[in-house]
Amino acid sequence: MITLKSKREIELMGKAGQLLADCHKQIAKLIKPGITTYEINSFVDKYLSKHGATPEQKGYKGYEYATCASINDEICHGFPRHTPLKKGDIVTIDMVVNLNGFLADSAWSYAVGEVSDEAARLLHVTKEALNRAIAASVIGNRLGDIGHAIQSYVEGEGFSVVRDFTGHGIGKTIHEAPTILHYGEPNKGLRIKEGMVFTIEPMVNVGSWESKMDDNGWTARTIDGKLSAQFEHTIAITKDGPIILTKQ
Repeated sequence: MITLKSKREIELMGKAGQLLADCHKQIAKLIKPGITTYEINSFVDKYLSKHGATPEQKGYKGYEYATCASINDEICHGFPRHTPLKKGDIVTIDMVVNLNGFLADSAWSYAVGEVSDEAARLLHVTKEALNRAIAASVIGNRLGDIGHAIQSYVEGEGFSVVRDFTGHGIGKTIHEAPTILHYGEPNKGLRIKEGMVFTIEPMVNVGSWESKMDDNGWTARTIDGKLSAQFEHTIAITKDGPIILTKQ
């Protein structure tokens, strides 16, 4: 069942989203060769606490960290670690912020120092795919239009779209209806309605779209060891168009 959000609820989620966006802006300043994702995770934990918020995924189904930190061929849900990032890596930092009971969710992929042309292009295409998907998120369109906007663009650029993980509704809990696929056919699926709030979070791979799971039961990585990137926003559907609640 999809829970449509009131204007007041969207405003409160927007406050959580702005805090999350501000946190990402600070993370961007930290990303450089030599820093560890564990240090970034500790920073996020302290930053949110300082601003009266909590990391919602910490403790979620036993997850231990304030962030997910996925490096290079890791698609999502990578564990923060003590191994320093090195020049040429790409790293995705994903987090869910709880501010006064309302949630926002956003992931951002970062270049660590100078990266390869292929990695830079992957980051550009993934971010642009998210932008195109948000543009398709208007009242009257269908959820398939979102997935199609992503898939048609990404595959046209020679990359692939991960199918094993999806976007989702969000509100006072992390995962709500509807499920947002990052691939699909236009004019298919549920109609987009005013008051929907959901994440769009395409994960794009250089090689195959298929994934495999690490022994930790959380971290997914590309089946062929090639690079993966992700950009994610939480958006609210309004009569004036989509509002990006986690806009940086």
